Amino acid sequence: MQIDLTGRTAMVTGSTQGIGAAIAMGLARAGARVAVNGRSARSVNEALQRMRAQEPGAAFLAAPGDIGTDSGFAQVVEAVSQADILINNLGIFGPKPALQIDDAEWRRYFEINVLTAVRMIRRYLPGMTERGWGRIQNIASDSALVIPAEMIHYGMSKTALLAVSRGFAKEAAGSGVCVNSVIAGPTHTGGVEDFVRDIVGRDLSWDEAQRAFMREYRPQSLIQRMIEPEEIAAMVVYLSSPFASATTGAAVRVDGGYVDSIVP
Repeated sequence: MQIDLTGRTAMVTGSTQGIGAAIAMGLARAGARVAVNGRSARSVNEALQRMRAQEPGAAFLAAPGDIGTDSGFAQVVEAVSQADILINNLGIFGPKPALQIDDAEWRRYFEINVLTAVRMIRRYLPGMTERGWGRIQNIASDSALVIPAEMIHYGMSKTALLAVSRGFAKEAAGSGVCVNSVIAGPTHTGGVEDFVRDIVGRDLSWDEAQRAFMREYRPQSLIQRMIEPEEIAAMVVYLSSPFASATTGAAVRVDGGYVDSIVP
């Protein structure tokens, strides 16, 4: 299967590092012109330098701005007025005892993890439907289905994203635009690697450390290792392609079998 996104413009929020950066690279390698977004111009420019060094022939755009704010959102959509592919990857997470999560924190998680996605969809979906083609994906988490006791506010926000995706898929019905969620499982990023090593010890190789962590703390996983960001990106690139024209309103799992269910 050869995916060719030449001529398509993709917007990937929160794409200066981690899963977002892997998605941006994957889409660029498939031929799309990719807008890289981060909160600051500095973080975006540093990410673009890395990406262009890895893929010299790829086409990237700088789209700095904190889309959680009105001014940042305006800055981003001014830089990229229309998109054929929208990947809502931006999100925050962090553990906190349930009874210590105050109203302000509940609102912050909802506004950043959910409303930013809604805001971006409202901005780009009309153009997609007018042109008769588009792909929108909201990056969710296994926490949407297996609510973590240590961060239920995060789980709530990711569950809400599943509803957002299904609802906007209905709004786009018959238009040629497909809207989906991608449920990402435990993923290997720099911050997660430090977290794992703090728990299982730093004298192990990364392969040994992650497998020990998964056996003890994430035994539901069927692959018994962390997912690499590029593996999530591979699904996102496929769902962004013409090959995924009959997949919409779905919650597609890239979770390594972590969620113990035969349906999403």
